[in-house]
Amino acid sequence: MDKENSSAIWKLIQETGDGLKDKLLPHPNHPKGRNPYAHVALMVKNHFGMSYKDVSDDKMEEVKEYLNYLRENPE
Repeated sequence: MDKENSSAIWKLIQETGDGLKDKLLPHPNHPKGRNPYAHVALMVKNHFGMSYKDVSDDKMEEVKEYLNYLRENPE
């Protein structure tokens, strides 16, 4: 992903994380609470099989749709 698109996706990841604050289900590995930003970045990595920075530019809309899905469906 080029630098401009990467920056735009990172901003959307941060906004998605903001929207998930205090909405993620508790987890025994995170007794002090879950980090929504790390959660979103990890979910993107797991879904696409690579870091958001390594996703091709032609999949940018797919990444945006997935971030919207995560915002609407906190896990």
